[in-house]
Amino acid sequence: MKIIDVVCSSGRTGFYFDDQRAIKNGAAHDGFTYVGEPVTEGFKAVRQAGESISVMFILEDGQVAHGDCAAVQYSGAGGRDPLFLAEDFIPVIEKEIAPKLIGRELTSFKALAEEFDKMEINGKRLHTAIRYGITQAILDAVAKARKITMAEVVKDEYNTGVEIKRIPIFTQSGDDRYNNSDKMIIKGAEVMPHALINNVKEKLGERGEKLLEYVKWLSNRVLQLRRSENYNPVFHIDVYGTIGVAFNYDINAMADYLKELEEAAKPFHLRIEGPMDVDHRERQMEALRDLTLELEKRDINVELVADEWCNTYEDVVFFADNKSGHMLQIKTPDLGGVNNIIEAILYCKKKGVGAYCGGTCNETNRSAEVCTNIALACGADQCLAKPGMGVDEGYMIVNNEMNRVIALVNRRNK
Repeated sequence: MKIIDVVCSSGRTGFYFDDQRAIKNGAAHDGFTYVGEPVTEGFKAVRQAGESISVMFILEDGQVAHGDCAAVQYSGAGGRDPLFLAEDFIPVIEKEIAPKLIGRELTSFKALAEEFDKMEINGKRLHTAIRYGITQAILDAVAKARKITMAEVVKDEYNTGVEIKRIPIFTQSGDDRYNNSDKMIIKGAEVMPHALINNVKEKLGERGEKLLEYVKWLSNRVLQLRRSENYNPVFHIDVYGTIGVAFNYDINAMADYLKELEEAAKPFHLRIEGPMDVDHRERQMEALRDLTLELEKRDINVELVADEWCNTYEDVVFFADNKSGHMLQIKTPDLGGVNNIIEAILYCKKKGVGAYCGGTCNETNRSAEVCTNIALACGADQCLAKPGMGVDEGYMIVNNEMNRVIALVNRRNK
């Protein structure tokens, strides 16, 4: 089966592009937008609509395979690739990439994905969003050529050896952490609520008292609303480094506080993502490693999740090798090609470190579906509900794709 044409269309993502530098410099909220001028190159406003590009492969038999190029919410920040605008990058795909795809045989996802993930134009690698979308389309095309699911292609080509079965879905509340938690409980989300604890004074509390109160509320709320004693969600809360700030990066003080959170969460299990951010890759690895060891030494049953400074495949290897955290977020689209997501999850599993197939709220339904197939094929510990900041759309997309894939695989295996 060959690719006979490549067609691009512009699209919207499930969230927005935000100029992180402008926000850090003091741009204030005005309703859902921001007041002030953008700072980062390419931005026309501090918050603007997220954009994507659908890349569609027309196959010999008339089938259409597709993937979506999408970038993170804070594009252009922290060394990331620049703002991803459809009008800027559709010409790049049509002129530089499409001619190299047309006529190619769809015999192997792995080989073709690695080729285009490593492709350079004028000595520079492709934008991570392009690598992300092109490799999604390659995976879908190979699956269509073989008439199997994308999950089965990954399982076969990477010899993952896992059973394709349901894995936990991790839902995000955004700032509406109370109402959205109710939604998660009603829908039976297995991992919740993210909670967006990104400010010490307003959300964590100067000594962590506000988050402690929220965790107590959350535990009581699940016990109150759940319809079965078998529903026992994991509490996974992203604190964006605020615990480190509140407790002056003191390992013992942070561990003491995490013990309090563990007690507040009972009878439910607790994960804390990004407990500190020390603003340096190696020091972040060391700080997270040391806190992980301290919790294990004290038998504090709270899992730590690496996020900040663990962005690329090389970062995943670095953090996993040093046991920096009990679980690592495999961050899309920062890894570029989806082949890197596969390799990262499998590396974590080999090292005995948890891995969740993560991402950004600023993705699309298509990128979420592809990531769900990969998570199933690799046996990830959980899969992020995306796109969007909230439980409704993202949970629906990931949950329904997961169930479709499992039903098709089960039918084939009867």
